[in-house]
Amino acid sequence: MREDYVQHNPAAPNGREAIKNFIRDWTARFPDHQYNVKRVLAQGNLVLVHSNPVYEPGTRGTAVVDIFRFDPRSGMIAEHWDTVQDVPATSVNGNDMFGTVSNPHTNQPSGPRWSTALSEKIATSYFDTLLVDKNPEAVKYLAPEYYQHNPTIPSGSAGLREQFTDFFRQFPNLIVERKRVIADKDYVAIHAHYRLSPEDRGQSVVDIFRVTKQKNGKLKIIEHWDAVQDVPATSANDNTMF
Repeated sequence: MREDYVQHNPAAPNGREAIKNFIRDWTARFPDHQYNVKRVLAQGNLVLVHSNPVYEPGTRGTAVVDIFRFDPRSGMIAEHWDTVQDVPATSVNGNDMFGTVSNPHTNQPSGPRWSTALSEKIATSYFDTLLVDKNPEAVKYLAPEYYQHNPTIPSGSAGLREQFTDFFRQFPNLIVERKRVIADKDYVAIHAHYRLSPEDRGQSVVDIFRVTKQKNGKLKIIEHWDAVQDVPATSANDNTMF
């Protein structure tokens, strides 16, 4: 990390020394913790790590998405964003928050490198149509068997149009701002700021999509993971979470 490492985690100040102190405190507090890395995406100077840190043995831990920006001149990490969510005890879809259900059963990006641009186009079109334009017809970008890892949403695309129609009716002033995109072969991650109204501090959300080619040759989104964190009222740095 660069010495002037820029931090967007609201619980931590800027700088490399702050991270060193955090790691010392973390290790002392949770000496048996395990940091389980599930998937890694990289594009340009951005690297995303999706993980399940378990602080104490026998607990569910958290879902964490870290995004690192590298300085191409030094090769060091210059900036960091993250989103942290507790893993709940139950899920309405039966999938955990980390595994891969669709084929091939790998947590890492797969397919040819040239497919990255196509995957990014599909995922951002879906995201912008649905959440920025608030148009439920965006479900046309989803495969019928769409596998869901958000523990509060069922799998499948059939009922999503009605779900989102009701959601937009309930929150007509919803504002979703796309901040950064990291695409890597068949995976696309979108970091965004979700607010239910202009006055709402909102949430930091990272959505991770997997894109696949259907039997008819069309590209569809087949799987989704996310992590959601409320934006706190105060922060140890002045950089915001975005």
